[in-house]
Amino acid sequence: MKLSLILSLSNQHSFPTPSSEYWLKAQETHNFIVENLLTPYNSYRVNTTNKTNIAYEWYNASQIYADAAMIQTGDARYVSYMNKSYDWMNNMWDRSSSIGGYYSTANVDGTGSGGDKYADDNSLTGVVYLDAYNVSTGATKTNYLNSAKACVNWLMYSGQWDSTYGGGFWWSTVRESKPTQTNGLALQLFLRLYQITGETSYRDWAFSVRDWLINKMFDVTTGLFIWKIDGSGTGIKHMEKFTYDNAIMIEAFLLYAQIIGDQSYTARAQTLGIRLNTILWNNTYRVYMFNTTDGRINPAWCGWASQAMIKLYLADGNTAWLDYAQQNIDFMNSKLRNSANYGYYTFCNADGSGIDTRHEGVDQAWMQRVQALLSNYR
Repeated sequence: MKLSLILSLSNQHSFPTPSSEYWLKAQETHNFIVENLLTPYNSYRVNTTNKTNIAYEWYNASQIYADAAMIQTGDARYVSYMNKSYDWMNNMWDRSSSIGGYYSTANVDGTGSGGDKYADDNSLTGVVYLDAYNVSTGATKTNYLNSAKACVNWLMYSGQWDSTYGGGFWWSTVRESKPTQTNGLALQLFLRLYQITGETSYRDWAFSVRDWLINKMFDVTTGLFIWKIDGSGTGIKHMEKFTYDNAIMIEAFLLYAQIIGDQSYTARAQTLGIRLNTILWNNTYRVYMFNTTDGRINPAWCGWASQAMIKLYLADGNTAWLDYAQQNIDFMNSKLRNSANYGYYTFCNADGSGIDTRHEGVDQAWMQRVQALLSNYR
């Protein structure tokens, strides 16, 4: 997999930037990230406290995702950050295997990559690269596409999909569980690669993942997707409902409708959005909860729902979706944003108490991203 970058967009485009307060906060968040989490190696450390010399795959991929959103909004200043991070990710790729795959951790200088390989992290990274592909040109654009293909190639040939529980991707190479989020992200990646390449093998994989998710992970009682299946035999279903799982599935259904052309999946996404906004929305504090058994708030996991709401708005034009996205972000800014340095804390209770004051990289990336996305409309 070629991860070296040849072409920068920074000198190609000059765009006006939005005046939205959310755009300004997205920029301030990025400034915090650069000052506190970006390393001299162009990687991003896990946090500012106890893991300053370690980098996680999905944290770094999420930062590329965030920078792609800034570029999509029209600001080319973020191109070099996105591309240099992408180039650094080569350190986490398993060169000892013919099918590769990203390891989960490495030192910030790129040495010592290892740990398990996670199907959700590799899927998310592939999805992220396709967002970067969309805002790139020339050889750089080709590199991002090839890297996304390499991620999906690992999914297809790593043995992470098997007949246990009737199909589905394992969460990681440890093979301890098969979660919704893992398979929902894989579904997104297969669909988007089919859209770009027209290769029917990606479409066929998407069909298989879709069927497994609907047949095994959808709870008809609540109208939401469950957390995971694990255990022996036919497996034990863990019935908790997570905000980010269902946000991922809203996105996947919208992609399915757009790419496959089956508009019934737009209706499925809308219905899922209504159920998410009924069961996992704290109507008192106007924010999404972590899950149905843990009412705390986290910028990344709960912020994912703002992205899903924005995508629902783009699909049907209903501004009520944007209201949910905005109010969710407003809570984060009110209760979880450090007013001194503009970094985001990692957890709090719904009333704003019990703040966990760690500054995790993934939380900063997601708050940068969702505010950049919202700034196009609010």
